[in-house]
Amino acid sequence: MKSRIAELLEEIREREEELETLVRKQHTLFFYKLEDGKVRFEEAIREAQKKLKVGSLRWLWESNPRNVLSAPVIYSMIIPFAFLDLCITLYQWLCFPLYKIAKVKRGDYIAIDRHHLPYLNSIEKLNCTYCGYINGLVAYSREIVARTEQYWCPIKHAHKVLGTHDRYAQFAEFGDAEAYQDALGRRNT
Repeated sequence: MKSRIAELLEEIREREEELETLVRKQHTLFFYKLEDGKVRFEEAIREAQKKLKVGSLRWLWESNPRNVLSAPVIYSMIIPFAFLDLCITLYQWLCFPLYKIAKVKRGDYIAIDRHHLPYLNSIEKLNCTYCGYINGLVAYSREIVARTEQYWCPIKHAHKVLGTHDRYAQFAEFGDAEAYQDALGRRNT
């Protein structure tokens, strides 16, 4: 059974690589490339995109009132999320060296680049920056917690859990004490 799981995991990894190749090809379809981490559009495309931009005042006027009214609630969440960012970063800086766990690179998870799109107005750019930060922060936090779980408690749950992290498939089966002890032995080396 374990070998079939390993085969499936390898197949998933290969599919992810194939997907990444297709995504890179998609970049050329929209006439942009990444140079030194910066997005570069062809000038003609950039100008065409600017023509599709809806001004901020018009955008606000045409927005659904419930969207405008909920904005303060959404944006107030920046406070607990920024606090999470600080805490989770300090946690890994302090604890991961003690456990000899590789640190998670924050920049691999938090991407703030949509504000470069010329067809977005200032409100849309702010919204996209906020969402990019929050979703990236959640992914960054999840990876830190996943590495912690892998170190301390690499056991699958008895019940099916939705949305498990990538490391979960390598955890010991629920009830497999020997596999759990093997995992703990690896962390102490």
